[in-house]
Amino acid sequence: MGRRAGSADLPLHGGRVPAWLGQRMTKLGAVITEAIVLEYGRDEFLRRLSHPFWFQSFGAVMGMDWHSSGITTSVIGALKRGLAPLSGELGLHVCGGRGRHSRKTPAELMAVADRTGIDGTGLAQASRLVAKVDSAAVQDGFDLYLHGFIVADDGRWVVVQQGMNGERRQARRYHWSSEGLENFIDAPHAAIDGRNQGEIVNLADRRAASSRDRQLQLLADIGPGGIVRELDRLDPRRAPDQAMLPHLVMPDHHDVRPENVVMRRLHGALAAAADRGPEDFAELLLVPGVGARTVRALAMVAEVVHGTPCRFSDPARFSLAHGGKDRHPYPVPTRVYDHTIAVMKSAVVKAKLGQGEELAALKRLDEQARRLEASATGPSLPDLIAEEMAYSQSYGGRSVFGWEPAQNYEPDADTLGSEGKSAHVPARVPL
Repeated sequence: MGRRAGSADLPLHGGRVPAWLGQRMTKLGAVITEAIVLEYGRDEFLRRLSHPFWFQSFGAVMGMDWHSSGITTSVIGALKRGLAPLSGELGLHVCGGRGRHSRKTPAELMAVADRTGIDGTGLAQASRLVAKVDSAAVQDGFDLYLHGFIVADDGRWVVVQQGMNGERRQARRYHWSSEGLENFIDAPHAAIDGRNQGEIVNLADRRAASSRDRQLQLLADIGPGGIVRELDRLDPRRAPDQAMLPHLVMPDHHDVRPENVVMRRLHGALAAAADRGPEDFAELLLVPGVGARTVRALAMVAEVVHGTPCRFSDPARFSLAHGGKDRHPYPVPTRVYDHTIAVMKSAVVKAKLGQGEELAALKRLDEQARRLEASATGPSLPDLIAEEMAYSQSYGGRSVFGWEPAQNYEPDADTLGSEGKSAHVPARVPL
């Protein structure tokens, strides 16, 4: 059985992930998964997926729009593509998806069961029940359109599904975990991600048990028509407050603002990259084209691999690793992204062969970032973004609008000094 783990409210965005980014997300998502499974085990990776804050940070570090509904679709899609060839090795299988793909989930679970020997019928039933709870038992105004079911060879699973409210232009993501779930209708959620929009009907709350029982009794005693007549006679009653789960709310604005980032954590990561990078990645830094900018990105990827749940309260921070496809906070630095994938892949491959030095170096990078948070200082967020924009072309900057031209940066009022000159002169950080 399982439980609901949390939820998220996100601006509803349309569009598609361009192929050049989707391919990179597939590779980086797969290698991060491998690193987590190697370091902490398969169950821990499933726990990470069930946490809405980590899931959002995971998508942001892969270059998706840091705050939008598209992260859910793109992350599930990237994992489905990236983990498919590794399913035999990792024992992880991603089923379902968006729209028509969500309706194929039970059949895909049965196919996994045929290969692994787990209870496919039970998993298919769980898939249907989870979808029914979030579409019928929890009546919050969001219609489900995405259902991703991630299952392990031992039958443990996580569900990430998303609904939309077209009038409000918002999406809500629901996270479920089989770990600790005793039944599907008594406080089953691990988390729901969304903005408080007033009172809702939640028959999956354990405090609604008597209401569920009474509904069944009414249905047996007076039938559907009698229930309708009784409802007409009643005045509205105030619903009890709903139990709170981990709940992520993303803002509507596209740009990454200082209030969206915990700067001490960001400065700690930058300082760790400067401090540990030359020591732990000396061989890496001798590779032509690889330098300090790649180590900066690796520091944030390392936190996604090693960080604890409390570290992901500001998912926007992770967009500073590889930017965003919509140019927020800046275009995706494709050359940096490719170096990150190469370094992570090398570390994972060597760790499988018993040579764990590179993977250990990434862990030390994350540990150093945490140690330096209390004392590290650094540039402001606008200055960091200005630096990246100024040299976006040399980093292979690309977005849905195309490749970035040279010197495309125009400082805004926040980065100008009193004489109208840039208060921060960007210094290019080597790749």
